[in-house]
Amino acid sequence: MNTTRTTTVTCPNCGRGNRIPVAAQGRPKCGHCGQPLPWIVDAGDDDFVDIAENATTPVVVDLWATWCGPCRMVSPALEEVARDLAGRIKLVKVDIDRNPSLSRRFEVQAVPTLLVMDQGETVARQAGAAPAPALRSWVERAMAARQTSAGG
Repeated sequence: MNTTRTTTVTCPNCGRGNRIPVAAQGRPKCGHCGQPLPWIVDAGDDDFVDIAENATTPVVVDLWATWCGPCRMVSPALEEVARDLAGRIKLVKVDIDRNPSLSRRFEVQAVPTLLVMDQGETVARQAGAAPAPALRSWVERAMAARQTSAGG
């Protein structure tokens, strides 16, 4: 069974809908205007490795729960960051109640728990909600620190 799961993303530049794979190499671009697209997908115990760990783009992982008030507050802020950093990050959302293996693996004690992963390695972690500007700054610092340590 080699069916590729896709998601539909609206281009923030031209407003066109684009179907993009949830797991792929590279960075999605709009088929109409060519601008980078925000890459926001759900993942679980069965497909996390393909979607998040094998990604060639840095991944922000949102470990959340449906019953969590702060999770509902941080979700739109994370989506805003994903739009702002389109072409630079992939946002992967994981419902910890539906994916207990990932919850255990990442030792989730509080939700939301946010991770920045680069090539399968966790490079930053924080728990709790924050506004979009603070989240963006946190993600950019994590990516910059990773580039500095990887580049020399």
